[in-house]
Amino acid sequence: MDVAPAGTVAEPGITPDELRLAARNHATPLEALRHEITPPGLHYLLIHYDIPAVEPEGFQLEIGGAVERRMTLTLDALKERERVAQPITFECAGNGRALLEPRPVSQPWLTEAVGTAEWGGTPLAPLLAEAGPSGDAIELLFSAVDRGVEGGVPQAYERALPIGEAAQALLVYEMNGGPLPPQHGFPLRLVVPGWYGMQNVKWLTRITVLEEPFSGYQNAVSYRMYSADGEPGEAVTRMLPRSLMIPPGVPDFLTRVRQLQPGPVTLRGRAWSGHGSIERIEVSTDGGASFSEAGLEPPLGPNAWRGWSFDWEAAPGEHVLSPRATDSAGNTQPLDPRWNLKGFANNAVQRVAVMVAP
Repeated sequence: MDVAPAGTVAEPGITPDELRLAARNHATPLEALRHEITPPGLHYLLIHYDIPAVEPEGFQLEIGGAVERRMTLTLDALKERERVAQPITFECAGNGRALLEPRPVSQPWLTEAVGTAEWGGTPLAPLLAEAGPSGDAIELLFSAVDRGVEGGVPQAYERALPIGEAAQALLVYEMNGGPLPPQHGFPLRLVVPGWYGMQNVKWLTRITVLEEPFSGYQNAVSYRMYSADGEPGEAVTRMLPRSLMIPPGVPDFLTRVRQLQPGPVTLRGRAWSGHGSIERIEVSTDGGASFSEAGLEPPLGPNAWRGWSFDWEAAPGEHVLSPRATDSAGNTQPLDPRWNLKGFANNAVQRVAVMVAP
């Protein structure tokens, strides 16, 4: 069976092709939000094509294009450079896609395609300065080892980044203090704080400095905000604010509706944004009809999610709980999603169904 291209709209029901994608690309269980740093096996995962087999002994990173000095570095050479490690949150651009109506056909994420790891490696900026980009350089193209076919186009996975956005980017070879797991990009990946996950190119092997905009599939076609008429709109870039709650109580096996006893409950969760720090969390316990302010924990880091808590007196009956985040740039989560053909950047508030015993 052929896989329907992302950007088509599904009939009701998840297709076998989407189930196959969902089995390969897992979400972070919501209860794992209790961890400030997501364990590697619980961190969400999206693999466009196949996990390549890369031998670290023969690995090389090439830096070329519009530069004064081409560079070729081994993994050991990268590890000899300045090492930095910081907690960085990133989220799949398609997070929330499966909640849209009508539903775009692709990886059927609900709300859990997010994670925060301590990513360790070396900053990109000094390497780029040594290579000496030309005065006309405008973008960096990051090319990966993995290959596949997408939108009918045979390709290696490649993403370009405006050169001005490279200041905070890291070339990463560690996750939570250990080597990158194969599924997370071993031996080297790019991490760009604040951007949706598609920019964090795994199995990175080449950086090319460009003097003209990259016209490849992943930038020009795939990660765009398409309207219903199929016209590509603005590019998908930085993460919009989102907050997720650790669901209280215990779940029903099939529906995941939470069951709990009446009385005081402390609700907890985490929030993040690629446009600024999280400055406010509000929580609704009545399906979004009203919101009350929650307490914020100290920031984990400038590029990581922020914890919050809210005390709730749970009364018997059915409730829908929703946290709502606002960042320092003034962006606030909407109650309802903004529909687009590929299901990108849906940051509508989470809705957690709860049944409190009489």
